[in-house]
Order: sequence, then structure tokens, then C-alpha cells
Amino acid sequence: MKKISFLGIGLMGLPMAKNLIKNNYQLNVFNRTINKTEPLKNKATIANSIAECIKDSEVVITMLSDDQAIEAVMKNPEFINNLKTNTTVIDMSSIKPKTAKFFSEYFKKRNINYLDAPVSGGTIGAEEATLAIMVGGEENIFNQNLDILKCMGNPVLVGPSPSGQIAKLANQIIVGVTIGAVSEAVTLAETTGANATKLLKALTGGWADSKILQTHGKRMIDKDFTARAKNSTHLKDMNNIVEWGREFNLELPISKLIQSMYQNLCNRKLNDKDHSSLYLELENLNKK
Repeated sequence: MKKISFLGIGLMGLPMAKNLIKNNYQLNVFNRTINKTEPLKNKATIANSIAECIKDSEVVITMLSDDQAIEAVMKNPEFINNLKTNTTVIDMSSIKPKTAKFFSEYFKKRNINYLDAPVSGGTIGAEEATLAIMVGGEENIFNQNLDILKCMGNPVLVGPSPSGQIAKLANQIIVGVTIGAVSEAVTLAETTGANATKLLKALTGGWADSKILQTHGKRMIDKDFTARAKNSTHLKDMNNIVEWGREFNLELPISKLIQSMYQNLCNRKLNDKDHSSLYLELENLNKK
């Protein structure tokens, strides 16, 4: 089996790494805050540096917070100087398409393979290995690493790099707009006399039904905004959507509305709340 390095043991990275270990892959792991790797003690090799983590690996997976974190790692001499020829770098972070395109070309010049493979499904999907994995890159490299990706979810090759990141932006449009719609629906029910919990049940199986309605709707009703996916992260994605659209002179008015709502939440210091707390922006707007 291929030797894998995994950089980024956070809310998503930890369960993803665990699923690779469950499938008998030998894992080296690294996280800047090393105590976050504690749950993998005695299950994986805990590295104290990037160089130590990736040395001699055939596949390097990164699951980091944003473009700045990816650039800080991938442009680090510790990283690039310790990748063997024909190593495959699989970046599963959510970053700008132009960043993914840059690194695709950057690694190709150095005879390193690259896939941009962002995910959707949250911590539950990461734990259950049911993540949607949207992949950009060369078909033969995708096929060579398909078994690895399947350990974490359902991979689909969308097209050449950065198609994975473009697909993730499309995903986040749908997620963000749907959270907004569910927020309005729950607010309408609660405010005008309907039982919001029974509303979710009543809509089950109809055209309005979705994972977001049932999962995020319940969080809104329960006022449970413990982060599974943070507002700050969704704001980053909405910013990337609007920026990428602007590069192609696209008008994305609904995305801009959701972007502004997440910006308002973050301005109110709710950065680390779950993205279902978009409901709180509706609550704030409707204060009498």
C-alpha cells in the first residue's frame, strides 16, 4: 500500500485521517498545533515538522484552512525539497481556483502530480466517509489514487485542475443559499404561529426537502450553533465565489446577498459559530 502523509489534523482532517488508517494505510501526520494529533497517537506516525512528515511518502494530502495556509506550506522549502519525483499531492482544502491552478502548474514543472480535491459534507460526512469529493486534475492520476479517495467519501473527477475548486464554489452557492432559505422558512414558521419542528416533518419527501432542511433546520430550532462548519469558513467561500465570478464578468446577486449576511455575522464576532447560525442574521434583521 502507498505510504501517505496527511497535513492538517483539524475538525475535518482528523476523521478523514482516521478513515485512511481504518483502511490499513500507513500514515504520517503533521499539524502546526501538535496536540491536535493526540487522538492519532499509536495509530499513525506523528511528525514534528513538515519535512519529517512528507519524506519518502508517495501521496501527500493537505487539509488546511485557506489559501494563505496552503501557500505557507507548499512554498515552504521543507515541503517542496522533500517531495520525491512523481509524488502525488492531493489538496483537499477549499481554496481559490486560481490558487489551485497555480500549484497545478508549479508542481508539474517539478515532476510532481497534483489533484485539487475539496470536499463537502461537514464533520458528519468526514466521520462516516461519505464526503462529496470534487476532483480536478489528470484522469490517470485520479485513477491511480481512487482507492485512497474512496476511503474518505465519493470522489468524482470534474475536469482538469482547478475544476475541483470550481465545483466546490458551486456547492457552496447551493449550501449558502439553501441555509438562507431554511433560515427564512424557520423564522416564518416560528414567528407566525406554526410548529417549526413539525414543519420539517411535513416537508419531508417533498420538493423542499434536503439534508440542509433537516440537519440545519433542526439546529436553528434547537438554537444549537456549535461549529461543525464555521461562519468564517463559509464567508471565505462566498468571497471566493464572488471574486471568481467577477473574473468572468458574471453577476451572482443571490451569492452576494448570502456573502453580505455571513459578513454581518462575522462583524458581530460570530465567526466561530456554525454556518447554520445564518438564522441569527434573520433574527437580527427582524428585531422590532
